[in-house]
Amino acid sequence: MPRVFIPSLVRDLTGGVAEVDVEGGTVAEALDAVERLYPGVRGRLCRGDALMPGFQVSVDDTLTKSGLRAKLAPRSELHFLPAIGGG
Repeated sequence: MPRVFIPSLVRDLTGGVAEVDVEGGTVAEALDAVERLYPGVRGRLCRGDALMPGFQVSVDDTLTKSGLRAKLAPRSELHFLPAIGGG
């Protein structure tokens, strides 16, 4: 099962749980599984069917441009990261 690392800004919804193994073949499916366990998580990370502005998703240590559509392997690691800007 893919492992989802819960961002610190939503851990108040998980009771402090930092990571969870869930079913899912895509980022969206895994996030939906997390939402079933911890309601409200998806709403903090997504707007509709896309990540909130300012977030990126990393699958197996690689930032993906596919967002919620990114494919997951059975042992994938999934991180939601705040986008870093500079100037």
